[in-house]
Amino acid sequence: MKAQVLRQSFSINNNPLEMMDVDMPIAGRGQVRIRVMACGVCRTDLHIAEGDLNSTKYPIIPGHQIIGIIDEVGPGIKNRIIGQRVGVSWIYYTCGECQLCQYGMENLCVNGQFTGYTVDGGYSQFIVVSENFVYSIPDSFNDLEAAPLLCAGVIGYRSLKLSGVKKGQTMGIYGFGSSAHIVIQIAKYLGYEVHVFTRSNKHQILARSLGAVWVGLAEDGISDSLDGSIIFAPNGDLIPRALTHLRRGGTVALAGIYMSPLPSFKYELIYGEKTLRSVANSTREDIQNLLYYANKIPIHTEVTVYHLSQANEALQDLKAGIVNGSAVLKIG
Repeated sequence: MKAQVLRQSFSINNNPLEMMDVDMPIAGRGQVRIRVMACGVCRTDLHIAEGDLNSTKYPIIPGHQIIGIIDEVGPGIKNRIIGQRVGVSWIYYTCGECQLCQYGMENLCVNGQFTGYTVDGGYSQFIVVSENFVYSIPDSFNDLEAAPLLCAGVIGYRSLKLSGVKKGQTMGIYGFGSSAHIVIQIAKYLGYEVHVFTRSNKHQILARSLGAVWVGLAEDGISDSLDGSIIFAPNGDLIPRALTHLRRGGTVALAGIYMSPLPSFKYELIYGEKTLRSVANSTREDIQNLLYYANKIPIHTEVTVYHLSQANEALQDLKAGIVNGSAVLKIG
């Protein structure tokens, strides 16, 4: 089968992904094989390609926002059949036995495996995964529209939940890429007023079209004006600004898996029981809840389509900030 393979991390401008012929995976016990139709392009994929994250597996096939059709089932399969359309997300496996899993925090599982990072992912024609970690996709979404929901959507949903914002309150979004353009639709549906901070004129236009009540630059925000915020941009320098804009008792949620070094700041910025917290991975329950909201609202995903052969180009455009909404690889 064809796949985009990362043999070693380099600057994405050096085209580190190579289109290769690799062995077709075979579904083992409890697994299904999926013929990949589409795979979203995530900033995490960029961090893996460029070596910002400490990868433990080379070569690796990136990609973890996967939509496809089950074409093979292994022994012991109970709930999936050939021909079903399903999705695969970042969480590939959790043990269910460690203390964190037992406490309902499987997103922090000490034995967790991650699609496209510790196991091969969706920049390929086929993938195998446990039936316990695949998700039924609402028929209201085509393959390309659905792909960004599996990570951009769910990490945005979890970040929104952890920000603690309530109906009628005001929230801030810093950076307006793939996750942000989905989460603003959930926030509006839940009755939040949304302020968006982004430098891109294209992203500002999209934010306004999706219902932001204020759009501008981080340095133009008003002190003590927001009840909670999410920082999607991987820029540590935004943290002091976000804390300045935050009211007492509010939360700033850091949605990224990677962020540039955090600057020092005065204690008074976080005084008043303000909370600064990271958002790590997601649970299967988060994914199910996100898919529920996506179908009910319904969420519209803005997608820019690339072919599998253009994976490097898609990541280059993502890094340059010229993708409006989500980049998606068309594979099937």
